[in-house]
Amino acid sequence: MNVPFIDLQAQYKETRKSIDARLRAVLRRGDFILGKDVALFEKEFARLCGSRYSIGVSSGTAALFLALKAFDIGPGDEVIVPVFTFIATAFAVSYTGARPVFVDIRGDTFNIDPEKIPAALTARTKAILPVHLFGQAAEMSRIMEIAKQHDLKVIEDAAQAHGARLKMAGRAGTYAGNIGDAGCFSFYPTKNLGAFGDAGLITVNDEAAYKKLCVLRDCGRTGSRYEHGVVGYNSRLDTLQAAVLAAKLKRLKAWNAMRRQAAKAYDAYFNQVAGISVPYALPEAEHIYHAYVIRVARRDALLNYLKARHIGASVYYPLPLHLQGAYRDQGHARGDFPVAEKVAQEVISLPMYPHIRKAQIKYVADTVRKFLKE
Repeated sequence: MNVPFIDLQAQYKETRKSIDARLRAVLRRGDFILGKDVALFEKEFARLCGSRYSIGVSSGTAALFLALKAFDIGPGDEVIVPVFTFIATAFAVSYTGARPVFVDIRGDTFNIDPEKIPAALTARTKAILPVHLFGQAAEMSRIMEIAKQHDLKVIEDAAQAHGARLKMAGRAGTYAGNIGDAGCFSFYPTKNLGAFGDAGLITVNDEAAYKKLCVLRDCGRTGSRYEHGVVGYNSRLDTLQAAVLAAKLKRLKAWNAMRRQAAKAYDAYFNQVAGISVPYALPEAEHIYHAYVIRVARRDALLNYLKARHIGASVYYPLPLHLQGAYRDQGHARGDFPVAEKVAQEVISLPMYPHIRKAQIKYVADTVRKFLKE
């Protein structure tokens, strides 16, 4: 049996009529830059998250960068970043001239460990940038508490958490991306909500931040087409991508539910199997399984074993940020962030997408269990 790591064709088959119709409408109108579908998608995505505003941008990385800029974070500042995430999270901080300060993670959720944040704070710290990794919201109650104590901004990296929810005291069913000062989303094609290329979005509730972001994403335009009041960026969400996303958005909740069912099936197959740790879901969080990530001791051997049996698998992320060449100048060494380093050696992502079949899940699980017995 062949089990791909992700099957985007199945998504397209389900939404093809709506996507094709929306794309044809854009082609007829010719409103390719900040067109009708951009405003429509922004409105509908904001409604999904419960946020007051959303601003479509060119990528998830652009979303992070512009959100930081909107809150005046720049040279001389420091931003708390989990050491185990995609490197774009830290790059966005570096692009502003600020310094990403790495913090270790929890070994079960893979998200930043809130209790390790206070020790990393200095007089230069201006923000915390938690990542809702693999589809599970970080421990935002504690993070927001720390931020309030130290007067820090909180900018959420929700690139892998479209529709993930978190129970918080006094706030029922709060969505990732609508907890801190800004939420940043990526719509890279493999995400739970994916475009046909690069695309991103920022959610905010503050009107001043919204207006500033609208200017920053559109070349600093403040008046007519050729009036630019500030140094801005060419970071607009493409209308064609917005059309695709608007068509898919209607299926997001159902697709996330299908992912949870697939994860439940995997969990059942791996129940009480020695040598494997299945994804841990916080009691207060609704995990939407952007990735189904397990931990095993002989990870690289398992990866090769699966690929030899036509099973797609991948490793996110084999090298924590403090060991990346791009951040060599920070002077970190192996052992500085022991939890992330151990996790990076053991995690492997199994096939996970809404349309994965029960027979495929069984084949993958049986293959993993067979490997563990050898």
